[in-house]
Amino acid sequence: MKIALYTEYVESSDRPLLESLVSALAARQVETVEFIDQLPEGAFDFVFSFGGDGTILSAVHLVVDTRIPIVGINFGHLGFLTTVGKSGLDLFVDDLLAGRYTIEERTLVHARVDGMQSFALNEVFVHRAENVPLLRTDVYVDDEFVSTYSGDGLIVATPTGSTAYSLSCGGPILTPNSGCFVITPIGAHSLTLRPFIVPDSAQIRLVTDIRHSTIYLGMDSRSQALRGGTEIHLRREDFTIRLVRMSGQNFFSACHDKLHWGSDIRR
Repeated sequence: MKIALYTEYVESSDRPLLESLVSALAARQVETVEFIDQLPEGAFDFVFSFGGDGTILSAVHLVVDTRIPIVGINFGHLGFLTTVGKSGLDLFVDDLLAGRYTIEERTLVHARVDGMQSFALNEVFVHRAENVPLLRTDVYVDDEFVSTYSGDGLIVATPTGSTAYSLSCGGPILTPNSGCFVITPIGAHSLTLRPFIVPDSAQIRLVTDIRHSTIYLGMDSRSQALRGGTEIHLRREDFTIRLVRMSGQNFFSACHDKLHWGSDIRR
């Protein structure tokens, strides 16, 4: 077995944990290769991502369509997408090597804008510039006009992203296999403009306000400036990303453990 270790940034205090994990893997005849900027050449059984959810989002853009499963090891804070925390790494290694895990296929959203094409695991969003009080965005689904959303901006989130930025703006939680995108307004200026769900087979087009010289396009943790009037074309990406869940873990247990969802309910 061969594992690539993605270490975008590891605190010096966490380096001994990483070294201990590498030693535990080596003792079980598992080869490891550490990388930062580019996935090394060769065949890998897993990519271990050390950090939080932001590190996993970066790892996704290095793994791309290789189909290598990603194991998130939470050296960060919330770690909703991560598989295991700092404690119990030895037990985790035994379970992984014994095959006591499942793999979740995660949908991506593909974006095409101004000749540029990219993808996001969580969401694509548009946002007004700081000196602009209101951004109007026309939304089309399969070339049918939906509405003009007025506010701070608009999010198009995957099921994975439904527990991230979209959730903080009042969007619903979607299960990973729901086959949908959710379109969520950011700071909507009308109570009638609510989040809505479309199938991920839909073609989504966002037309931004031509009156603005600058707006911002965000894709996961990356953002760039666009000119007003730019059209953003969104669809489901042709490939998926594979995330590892250990035995006994599932999406709902992650909601309970990481989001404290339903923590006030007593059985």
